[in-house]
Amino acid sequence: MTLDDAKREALAMLRDAQIVLTEQEQESMEVADLGLGNVEEIGLQIVVYVNTERYCAKELVMMPRQTFPEHTHPDLGDVSGKMETFRCRKGVVYLYVPGPPTTDIQAIIPVGSENVFTARHEIVLRPGDQYTLQPNTAHWFQAGDEGAIVSEFSSRSRDQFDIFTDTTIVRDFQDEK
Repeated sequence: MTLDDAKREALAMLRDAQIVLTEQEQESMEVADLGLGNVEEIGLQIVVYVNTERYCAKELVMMPRQTFPEHTHPDLGDVSGKMETFRCRKGVVYLYVPGPPTTDIQAIIPVGSENVFTARHEIVLRPGDQYTLQPNTAHWFQAGDEGAIVSEFSSRSRDQFDIFTDTTIVRDFQDEK
């Protein structure tokens, strides 16, 4: 799947969910393939509504079983890492955070990548469910079988400074608003 294909699929998912985007928002959608060249399995489609020094709002669109890998939002000097709330709008999202490991997690970890998905405490988000992550919390998430749309509300997003457990990941993307 090409990045353009991923963008088209994400835009169709948003339309189907009756989430209206402006033309500029559609054009500026980021397709994050993380330098792995396998966006259908590992990556994310992102629409940034606003990202200021005080707050940020985004839509995260995930294709079926698409995974966004484990990462943290670190402190940057005197500024705390990003605090974020995920609110599921459509589909199911399996979110993994530190804590007592869940037996038989529902996510499917990409083969050969088990060592870079260390958080195994499962939080299941269905439409209307939300979960808030504190700064510096390792986390990763995967959409269910039908894909998912998640609204993210957070402090300022500085995703270019995210620290991924998988050191082969390259976060190469457009400048955030």
